[in-house]
Amino acid sequence: MTSPQAGASTGAQPGRRQLRPTDVKRLNRGWRRRTEARLGLLAESVTQPFNVGSLLRSAAVFGVEHLWLAGNATSPDHRNVAKTALGTERLVPWTHAGTAADAAAAIREAGLRLVAIELTADAVPLHDAPLDGDVCLAVGGEDHGVSPALLAAADAVAYIPQTGRVGSLNVAVAAAIALAEARRREWAAGPPPA
Repeated sequence: MTSPQAGASTGAQPGRRQLRPTDVKRLNRGWRRRTEARLGLLAESVTQPFNVGSLLRSAAVFGVEHLWLAGNATSPDHRNVAKTALGTERLVPWTHAGTAADAAAAIREAGLRLVAIELTADAVPLHDAPLDGDVCLAVGGEDHGVSPALLAAADAVAYIPQTGRVGSLNVAVAAAIALAEARRREWAAGPPPA
């Protein structure tokens, strides 16, 4: 089967190239200067090491200041986490907080609002979720999602709208989408005051 675009012009611009590492650093520095809100991530009972590694990598990319783990989540120091974390396990501070209630209390003590990413009757679309200011996003385990205890402790619940025929996303992908939306929302509001 061929793509409908097969044989079509790519529209590539002559001379377009990937940025050099120094240019990437400069670009990222500019975005960091526009970022003031604190962002946290809670992974509850995420057990697959490659998912924990992917969570760490996304956390590092979006400037997450702390990763909390709860339930039976795999520790970032597990030997298989490094395969997908690619060194970011050393960049993102993390704590295993114990239960979901313990994690929620630690997050509130850190001054962050807790928004769970889950499909519930009262969940709002991610683009309407209260992601402004200092926030911690919570994702749940691969099989069961966010626990009822964590849902009860959350300040809000949001879901990622989907139009395909599959009803859910991989936990690390869902977290990356939510982290990107939190930062996009802040950046769309304009540059921070000088």
